[in-house]
Amino acid sequence: MQNDTLLSPLKDARVRAVIERLVEARRIPSSGSPSEHPEVSSDPFDYAEYGFSIWPDQGDLLYLLCRGMRATRVVDFATSIGMSAVYFAAAMRDNGGGIVIGSELVPEKVKTARRNLADAGLADYADIREGDARQTLSDAGGPVDFALIDGWPNGQEPSLAREIIEILAPQIRTGGYVMNDNAEPDFLQFVRDPANGFISVTLPLKRGTEFCVKVS
Repeated sequence: MQNDTLLSPLKDARVRAVIERLVEARRIPSSGSPSEHPEVSSDPFDYAEYGFSIWPDQGDLLYLLCRGMRATRVVDFATSIGMSAVYFAAAMRDNGGGIVIGSELVPEKVKTARRNLADAGLADYADIREGDARQTLSDAGGPVDFALIDGWPNGQEPSLAREIIEILAPQIRTGGYVMNDNAEPDFLQFVRDPANGFISVTLPLKRGTEFCVKVS
């Protein structure tokens, strides 16, 4: 991990050790990632041993925003091996309590995510649901403060990101946040339509991270 991670708002050594391990172990298939190379396989089960995750600067922002808004219920789609879930869960714990509702389709990744959360001492703050997020996230159990939508690129419309934001939008409280990692065109169309109750801006993180606020 780069030296600038010394500036990370995460100070828990156990949590930081897990994040550092995940960053150091990050690797891309020789054929490239499906989000950047749509001609390769788009079947998520073909990538069970790869963890496509947010970057640490995105995670630091996620953590800070959750702390600032005192978030207690957040959604993590898709959880993958648990990088974003660790940031979320650390914020829930440091806020005095809360829950990360994660969704991951690939069973091997669910196991890895749960193990990483346990290694970070954060297992009690996460509910990682195995299966299709269109079912597992249909009921988050209460108003959602923050949702990360970083789902698998399926190369078609509606994208999974679009389907999930439509499912989550009624569950996200006014003033709640949404972060999107892949900038799917139909997702952007949804959050930029004032009729859907969001305002958004593209942040210069990774390849472009969309940050949205629910205003109505």
